[in-house]
Amino acid sequence: MSLVLTLVAQRDTTTLDAATIALARECMESTHPHTVLSPEEAVDLPCNADAASRLPALLDALAGKAVDAVLTHQAARRKLLLVSDMDSTIVDNETLDDLATHAGIGEKIAAITARSMNGELDFATALKERVALLKGLPDSLLEKAWQDVTLNEGARTLVQTMRANGAYTALVSGGFTFFTSRVAELCGFQTNHANTLLAEQGFLTGRTGHPILGPDTKLELLTTLAQQHRLAPEQTLAIGDGANDLPMLKAAGLGLAFFAKPIVRQAITAQINHTSLRTALFAQGYAASHFVGE
Repeated sequence: MSLVLTLVAQRDTTTLDAATIALARECMESTHPHTVLSPEEAVDLPCNADAASRLPALLDALAGKAVDAVLTHQAARRKLLLVSDMDSTIVDNETLDDLATHAGIGEKIAAITARSMNGELDFATALKERVALLKGLPDSLLEKAWQDVTLNEGARTLVQTMRANGAYTALVSGGFTFFTSRVAELCGFQTNHANTLLAEQGFLTGRTGHPILGPDTKLELLTTLAQQHRLAPEQTLAIGDGANDLPMLKAAGLGLAFFAKPIVRQAITAQINHTSLRTALFAQGYAASHFVGE
């Protein structure tokens, strides 16, 4: 029993019933009793070491159900470092796109964002192109865009619960410190890292500070924080949705693709496609009764 399958149902639309658990048990060839993490929402099902090869068949069997299935190792399940992306992960927004919408150029910038997040454009180039389109706009638009920002379900609970259990938490974004600093404060992240959007005399310059924070920087942050806190790679958790998150997702002990772009779903096995960030806690073996911050 070296692996654990965590099943989580989208609690607003369905329940995790006995038939679904039995289906998972059959697909994964598990004979072990399951552990309820949240009644009718989440369970842990111990599996044998060769269960990973059976996961694709289970995911196919679950198609059409609002249920996520995440397979993890029993060893070092509870992570002691969280590094999370912000846009479309911790928040239900692409903050640069929202800023552009208030400037009246939303569709133009959103198209570049989509290509970048799908891995079709180099991140730094895409960021420069988008920011250049903001030149001359009042920086007061940042505050207007902030009013649109909404935390995703479970974001604060994820951070608070991990911190209460000794983990260090970091928010990292290819977006801007104006937003990450505020989101970090709302959720309780201990540190935040992002790009700086430059302004002069109340107007955006169309430039960012340097160096530009991109995929390599996200990976470097994960590695550096792990070293600083004397953690092995398997003790780390990374969460993200876009192509610029791939390096850190692949390097983390558990890399979770959260409602991710196709290029990310193709590369990362552990995925949250139906449920909330609460699943990142269930996947670490936390019972809902032990969640903090709800």
